This record gives sequence, structure tokens and C-alpha cells, in this order.
Amino acid sequence: MIHNDVLRRLRYALTINDTAAIAIFKLADYDMELEYLHGIMKKEDEPGFVQCRDKVLSLFLDGLIYKNRGKQEGREPTVLEPGEKLSNNEILKKIRIALTLQEQDIINIMQLANFKLGKSELSALFRNPQHRNYKECGDQFLRNFLQGLTKKYRPADHWQPQ
Repeated sequence: MIHNDVLRRLRYALTINDTAAIAIFKLADYDMELEYLHGIMKKEDEPGFVQCRDKVLSLFLDGLIYKNRGKQEGREPTVLEPGEKLSNNEILKKIRIALTLQEQDIINIMQLANFKLGKSELSALFRNPQHRNYKECGDQFLRNFLQGLTKKYRPADHWQPQ
């Protein structure tokens, strides 16, 4: 899934405005410029669109964790090296940590998006990639998860896919 979409959908679901987004980046020791933020929030076909790098999304998710759960002593934000990729599984895991979601919470969120999910299927997404029962999180799963989050946190809104 394109990181711009993840960031845009997550900001919408959690009602995070530009000022709050910049503050979240700041928690992860990243100085986000408003112009760059506007560029990565645009859709691919809009003028001024800028591709959101893996590093930027990772820092936003780390900042969201710090905002909601506090910063642990001695733990620094994950700064991805050039060429290092952020998988959908890692995105899902960071959102889970940031929002303090338990297994049943995620299953309920997926039900809001009309997606049936069992506990064993869910636990496979959070396993170590070398584990024999590890399952890669697909774009469609992540898209449905973000849609369910929107329905959970913005139930009164008429959600429109972005």
C-alpha cells in the first residue's frame, strides 16, 4: 500500500490536523516542514504530490506511539536506513501499539469493514518473519483495517474512500 495513503487515511481516522501531525513528527525527533507535509498528503494525480518515504511514515508512527503511550527511557525512534523498507506488518504493529489495541479490538475493527478474521490469522501477522506460521499483511487487509479504524473513531462521518 502506498505510504501516502496510509498516512492520509490514518490522519483522517484519528482526526489529526497539520499542527498535530507536525507535533507528532517532532516527538520522533523529526522536523516536518508544512510544505512537505502537504505534498505527501496529496493524491498521486494531484499537482505537487510527493512520495512518502518509508522513513517518514515510520517516524510518524513512532511519534504516534510516543504521543499516546509515552516515550520509553533509552528507546529511540526507528530510523530506517536508505533502501530499508517498512512492511505492512510493521505498519499494522506500530498502529496496534500506538492505539493500545488487543486482538479482539482488531477483530472488531475488521468487522466494521465487513472483513472476517480469526485470532490465528491475526496472530500470524504479528509473528517474526522467520516463523513458519508468519503471514504477510496484504494491501487489502491494511486498507480494510484503516477503513475499520475510520468507522470506529469517526462513526458519525460518512466515510468516503480516499
